[in-house]
This record gives sequence, structure tokens and C-alpha cells, in this order.
Amino acid sequence: MSEQSARRSIRSFVIREGRFTEAQKREFEKYWPVYGIDTDTQAEIDLQNYYKKAQPLVMDVGFGAGDSLISLAQQRPDYNFVGIEVYRPGIGAVLQKIHALEIENIRIINNDVLDFLTQKIACDSLAAMMVWFPDPWPKQKHSKRRLIQREFLLAVSKALKPGAILHLASDWQPYIKFMQSQAQQLQEVLQALQCERNPMGLHRPATRFEQRGLRRGHQVSDLFYRVSKCC
Repeated sequence: MSEQSARRSIRSFVIREGRFTEAQKREFEKYWPVYGIDTDTQAEIDLQNYYKKAQPLVMDVGFGAGDSLISLAQQRPDYNFVGIEVYRPGIGAVLQKIHALEIENIRIINNDVLDFLTQKIACDSLAAMMVWFPDPWPKQKHSKRRLIQREFLLAVSKALKPGAILHLASDWQPYIKFMQSQAQQLQEVLQALQCERNPMGLHRPATRFEQRGLRRGHQVSDLFYRVSKCC
């Protein structure tokens, strides 16, 4: 097994498909043809083909319940948003919300983000990416499962346009330090920015993960990087 294959055998998530209720399945099957992007293809995917208007494209990784993704899309109709998530039960509910709110600038991908970035997306496709409150895998023995590692950041730097923004957030300070150490290894392509808010105006709405962390006394930190070189 190659080093890359061994790395991909370690996932940053665990699928719990048993939680997929009948109602969620119906929502998924009904609205996926309208808002979903199928990735079962050998060719690179031009994401802009799935939107009514060609606009700067922003990816939200692991959008969960979708509240932040929907809020951003409503606030910024001048951007197109693509949410990528592995958990189909959550996707079904989000698809229903998008339809009910008649939001036209969101599309959804059901895939592992690292697989998608390394195999499906063209270079220079994205104007920004948000990864907010990824699973910190706090136990040391599980740290290899963390999403924000050098391999992922390298794939991100290729998918983002030069000048694009990567926005990371976590309420687990050891993970924040880990993210910084991983990004430091790619400082030639990811320039750390000293700012408190997203320089593109894509401000992070409060998420339930953030609120839960604050209730536990955790400190929430945001990290911003600008892509200075692409592939």
C-alpha cells in the first residue's frame, strides 16, 4: 500500500448511516436532483455549471445542519456557495431548507472533501473555503484523524485561486495550535493573515458547535490564510 493510500484509509469522520430516517431519505431523494452535484465521474467537475450565474465560488466544508451555509448564501447573493458533507441525513434536511427558502446560490456535494479536492476539482476553482469547527479528535492517539493536516492544506491551496481566503475556526485550542503548525509547513503557498474577521466579508454566523464550546468555557479562535501561489 502506498503512503497516500495508507493516509486515505484513515478518515476524519465515521459514517453513522443508521440515523437516516425515512423522512430524511424522502427529502434527500426529492431535492437532490435539484441542488445536488453528483461526483461519480472520472472527469474534473466544473462547479460553476451548476449555478444560474457565474459568481465567485465559496466552499463550506462539513456544514452539518446547514444553518451557517444558508445564512451566508442569503447574506451574499453575489457569491455561489457549495457545501460538502459526508452525512446524508443532515444533507436531506438542508436540501429541504434550501428549497423552502428558494435559495438559488447553493449546491451540495455528498463526498469526502479530501477525495473531492484531490480527484475531482480543477485548480483555481474556489474564491474561498471555510472549515468551521471540524472534529478536533482531542485524544492524542486519534490526532491522525484530524482533517486539517498538511495533505489537506496542500489540496486546498491548489483548489483555491491565488488571493483566495481559507478560514478555519475551532474552540479546541490544541487543535488551533495543530492547524497553525500544519499551515506553517506550507507558508510558501498559505500566507497567515493577522485579522479578526474574514477579509472577504464572509463573516461566520454563530454555530451550535461554537455555542456549545462557549458554554463549556472554551475559547473560540479563527485563523485566516491567503493563497499566494497555486499549482
